[in-house]
Amino acid sequence: MSRIGRMPITVPAGVDVKVEDNTVTVKGPKGTLTQKFSKELDIKLEDGVITVARPSDDKTHRSLHGLTRTLIHNMVEGVVNGYSKTLEIDGVGYRVQKQGKNVVMNLGFSHQVIVSETDDIQLDVPQPNQIIVKGIDKQKVGQFAAEIREKRPPEPYKGKGIHYMGEHIIRKEGKAGKGKK
Repeated sequence: MSRIGRMPITVPAGVDVKVEDNTVTVKGPKGTLTQKFSKELDIKLEDGVITVARPSDDKTHRSLHGLTRTLIHNMVEGVVNGYSKTLEIDGVGYRVQKQGKNVVMNLGFSHQVIVSETDDIQLDVPQPNQIIVKGIDKQKVGQFAAEIREKRPPEPYKGKGIHYMGEHIIRKEGKAGKGKK
């Protein structure tokens, strides 16, 4: 039995959950999320507790069990607290500023890179070398942060570029690090 799949999800006060035909709708103070899950699994809501059960020990049922429970938990967590990812920009002359709903990035290109907020994602620039991506859907926040990081990924020699806060960039030695012949 999946250890994660067996764990019940307690629904906090102020959150409304509906389970209809394996479509789960979670409504909370930060917004509403809806997702459809596999018909093979049994999702039940009883007394403010959501449980996910699988009909058999098939490989597909086992793999979907923990995944479904985690996705529902992430939906509940998202509408209550929300998710955020912080990106840092390193490099001489690299900086970021917010203009309305757009974030304008100077990343060493001949042009500025502009990224716009969407309905689901909010962008915040507390410092000229930081971007905070916020939203209620964990998958969309992670995807949007990855797309921003892709604009100028960190290079391995000096570490210049956009990276996640706390991310360790593996450095390479330059030409001077080679042995002499």
